[in-house]
Amino acid sequence: MLKNNFKYSVLLLVIIMISCAKRGSITGGLKDTLAPVLKISLPKNFSTGFKEKEIKLTFDEYIKLKDLNKQLIISPPMKYEPLISPTSVSKYISIKIKDTLQPNTTYSINFGQSITDNNEGNALNQFKYVFSTGTFIDSLTLSGSVKDAYNKEVESFVSIMLYEVNDTFNDSVVYKENPRYITNTLDSMKTFKLENLKAGKYLLVAMKDYNNNNKFNSNKDKIGFKKQFITIPTDSVQEVKLFKETPPFKAFRPIQASENRLLLPYEGKAKEYKIALKKGDSIVPTIVTKFPKKDSLQVWFKPLKADTLSLAVTQKNYLKDFRFKLKKQKKDSLNISATQNGDLNLKDHFSLQSATPLVRFDNSKIKLINKDSVTVAFTTKYDEFNQELFFDFKVAPSEKYTFNVMPGAFTDLFEKSNDTLVFKTSTKSIEDYGTLKVSLQNVKHFPVIVELTDDKGAMIASQYSEENSNLDFMYLDPGLFSLRLIYDDNKNKEWDSGNYLEKLQAEEVVYFSKIIDVRANWDVEQVFDVSLPYIPEVKKKEPKKEKPKSIRY
Repeated sequence: MLKNNFKYSVLLLVIIMISCAKRGSITGGLKDTLAPVLKISLPKNFSTGFKEKEIKLTFDEYIKLKDLNKQLIISPPMKYEPLISPTSVSKYISIKIKDTLQPNTTYSINFGQSITDNNEGNALNQFKYVFSTGTFIDSLTLSGSVKDAYNKEVESFVSIMLYEVNDTFNDSVVYKENPRYITNTLDSMKTFKLENLKAGKYLLVAMKDYNNNNKFNSNKDKIGFKKQFITIPTDSVQEVKLFKETPPFKAFRPIQASENRLLLPYEGKAKEYKIALKKGDSIVPTIVTKFPKKDSLQVWFKPLKADTLSLAVTQKNYLKDFRFKLKKQKKDSLNISATQNGDLNLKDHFSLQSATPLVRFDNSKIKLINKDSVTVAFTTKYDEFNQELFFDFKVAPSEKYTFNVMPGAFTDLFEKSNDTLVFKTSTKSIEDYGTLKVSLQNVKHFPVIVELTDDKGAMIASQYSEENSNLDFMYLDPGLFSLRLIYDDNKNKEWDSGNYLEKLQAEEVVYFSKIIDVRANWDVEQVFDVSLPYIPEVKKKEPKKEKPKSIRY
């Protein structure tokens, strides 16, 4: 009996051992969600009388530095950034200071979210090492938010800067000097908090610093500022709006694009300018048009015999002269195409685009008929600057139109005429469209521009109002829309940006806080209270799905 029991015991032990040797899938236990913990810092964090050249931070687990060049913020900025190592996985961080530190100054080295554990990537959020070269740590703060002056959402990684207003202060500090204090909104926050500040008077500036050099480049960077200096300590919460300055008008050297066409690149706004093309002392007649989708003008001239021409560009106090040689190049040819693709909206005009400027039109050689072959009366209007010919006629719903253009209807600058052309377009029924009726409330002042945009911010329609608070957007294709209102302070019927040196803020833009769903054959009535702030929707990140781990047990 004892012998049989021993056999059974041995057999049971073998079965257990075999089962334990099989592979199985388990979740690997509870996921590590804890961030690394600082165990030791030498010198201690928040030290005073700091004179060291190296700081060593030791953590309770292996860590790695992620996106340090974006996340690291040193305030006040150092002329020579410290050397931070190692870049590989380690339990410590070494910070070697290469700059001469200012006396009686509190420094903050903010790692943002760059310190993460090696295994799960848990970030030690907004870890700061703070020290003072003086006898105490400055402890005052300033908080606020950043917005874009025109766009609904502000970009990530916006720098918030404080410049000390002292005896040497002037407005050019944003171009030449590092700020006294700096922080960053990082990639997810639109609010900011400047800490460890000393009492005083400061200029508050927000900057989208594309060069990452803490200097304002007006041709590239966005800037926002508070016109009045900030006195610290203060309990007030600041709001700064970013804008891209519109540079003053400037023309660049013309480029010969074809036999009789020059491209004139420019920056700024091409308005109220004058262009004079000369052959010697003689003025050459020209037609100036816009180059599509580029900041360039097209200067057209008829064939002439010349080796060298000059071009003078003036705008108010601006004057620039260019001299250039003409080369033998391919000639532009007359080409007419329809501007619209697909159906013609009931509120729009059918239009044609010409590749060369048109100078003569013969409407008697154009016939417009509907789907029943009935002639439809029309008139035309030519936009020379955009080289676009508009047809004005009574557009009917659920209709088809055919434009029969006979030879010689259009003649361009080079006396070239069109061949036979046929263009067709159609319209949808009224029931295929929706209508949005907007009622404005609490408008501070008129005039205003009310723009309807799609869900990506592209403008669909616009209305200008000098006193009317009730606006109708008709014949809208079904979709999701947003509204924005612009206070047109200078009454030029467009949004104007600001200017730092002129202490001019961008014209105020107010966004409606909700997405508007307009459906086919619907009339949507929407109240737009422009006194209510726009609150952006917070997008939640979906948690990552954990893959099961295979282990041997």
